[in-house]
Amino acid sequence: MAKLYVVPTPVGNLEDITRRAIRVLQEADLILAEDTRKGLNLLRHYGIEKQVISYHKDNEHRMVPSILGRLQEGQTLALISEAGMPGISDPGFLLIRACIEQNIAVESLPGPTAFVPALVNSGLPCDRFFFEGFLPAKKGRNKRLKEVSRLPHTIVLYESPHRLLRTLKDLNEHFGKERRASISKEISKIHETTFRGTLEELLKQFEGSKPKGEYVIIVAGATGK
Repeated sequence: MAKLYVVPTPVGNLEDITRRAIRVLQEADLILAEDTRKGLNLLRHYGIEKQVISYHKDNEHRMVPSILGRLQEGQTLALISEAGMPGISDPGFLLIRACIEQNIAVESLPGPTAFVPALVNSGLPCDRFFFEGFLPAKKGRNKRLKEVSRLPHTIVLYESPHRLLRTLKDLNEHFGKERRASISKEISKIHETTFRGTLEELLKQFEGSKPKGEYVIIVAGATGK
């Protein structure tokens, strides 16, 4: 029976994948990958030989109809992102929604995602949190920062290395220099590191450096008025 499997893949260490995820990738008729090179590396690591096609943010609108056609023919497809859970700041939503509208079965497997270990490791309250993901790069950025700064829950942000310093400066301005935060990089990799302190301390930590890798920023919620 046709089905789309949403399969989370390791964010760092290749051992961070479930046996079930490996089995689903082995049994799928076709694998949709955000980054085919990384997808093929993962498959080779586990001795899986499957056809892999590219499915990413720049082609997903164009690809959805042909993918639906394969599913309607009875094929079983697996969707993987570059790392972590598809649909969480990665392509996946459009295809999943289209499958649901066409009554095609969708099954999302549990597995790795970068922000969960970063959140738990931050030392900040994680009983209630707000996942913001990537902030707008330009339009609406300041408005969004102002809105998020007022939230009483712990806030989760993703950031790329080339925008990390800019975002830390913006957080200092909108959230206040004394707001507690943490920054985790290279989750589940050899050089995994978490920095903790005030936003001002974290900005000083990264000023003058050349950030590398992907970052998860965890910021304490607002208190008082």
